[in-house]
Amino acid sequence: MKEMELKYGCNPNQKPSRVYMEDGSDLPFEVLNGRPGYINLLDAFNGWQLVSELKKATGKVAATSFKHVSPAGAAIGLPLTDVEKKIYWVEDMGELTPMGSAYARARGADRMSSFGDFISLSDTCDVCTAKLVSREVSDGIIAPDYEPEALEILRKKKKGNYCVLKINPDYKPAALEKKQVFGITFEQGRNELVIDDALFANIVTENKELPQAARDDMAIALITLKYTQSNSVCYVKGGQAIGIGAGQQSRIHCTRLAGSKADNWYLRQSPQVLGLPFKEGIRRADRDNAIDLYMGEDYMDVLADGKWEALFTEKPAVFTAEEKRAWLDGNTDVTLGSDAFFPFGDNIERAFRSGVKYVAQPGGSVRDDNVIEACNSHNMVMCFTGIRLFHH
Repeated sequence: MKEMELKYGCNPNQKPSRVYMEDGSDLPFEVLNGRPGYINLLDAFNGWQLVSELKKATGKVAATSFKHVSPAGAAIGLPLTDVEKKIYWVEDMGELTPMGSAYARARGADRMSSFGDFISLSDTCDVCTAKLVSREVSDGIIAPDYEPEALEILRKKKKGNYCVLKINPDYKPAALEKKQVFGITFEQGRNELVIDDALFANIVTENKELPQAARDDMAIALITLKYTQSNSVCYVKGGQAIGIGAGQQSRIHCTRLAGSKADNWYLRQSPQVLGLPFKEGIRRADRDNAIDLYMGEDYMDVLADGKWEALFTEKPAVFTAEEKRAWLDGNTDVTLGSDAFFPFGDNIERAFRSGVKYVAQPGGSVRDDNVIEACNSHNMVMCFTGIRLFHH
């Protein structure tokens, strides 16, 4: 297949729309089910690059959950704790395969943002992963292959219209990439930067203890940022992104946004949230929405009389600001990556409140000394990579 006609572009009024290979060669993917849209394919191809690089950097299978051309979550296939199984709604699935674990963690980090996602897998989609996907609201999936039973499970999703793409893992794009804006063609060399431990050699803080697990998390953060709309920062812990701030004009707003998502990820593990007495039959998406409100400032939207009765068997106690802060103080050893330098130490102060101990950023600000001082005041480890990772 050398080209594919699409229903429309980013919006229904943008017609005609298609994808094709400019050199006349075959497209490097197959449609096994459904009909992909323009944005679906943008998510699929960005996500596939991300998980391919995570696999190369860590040696472990990887998954990402994309929405609007930025990842909502990304993770490698490490086993889930019992608490993680509960907050990701997979405690009834038994032992997950590495691929299943990677997707559960990628989807579970920010379930609100992952609603209606496009999934990318680094390796064959197995039955375990397909069963997980079948239970979630999702637009489609891309992988290098599918187990026959897994493909049949996915083909039944969305009344048979679920988008399933098979990518050629051996495909190598041209060294130059082009796009048009306002009828003007832009051309640049592809970002072929390899992200590995060598990038983290320049430790500029007093604390220089950087364990391998933190190096792996730094790689996950920076690879995720490489395919996230800029400005962006990414919080990572234990092999998964737990908070991604994408597309903000201000660096501190990225740090705050991603930090609030990381905080919510950790608050979901608190006894107050785990113990919420949901009624039988409440759907996962409705539980996610209720939990998000319960943990936030608008908690009365679910706790007010006349509201809580629809969700809970009894009225939950308010999760106070003091209780939330006390719980968040237990989140430690988090890694923070940034796609460009931090211009002020306020980013570090905000990151510290979300448990950040390890930081990877390009460096190069005229206020680097202020940022280093802020890290030293909290005994953090910070690397200057010297590499910017803008993505637009």
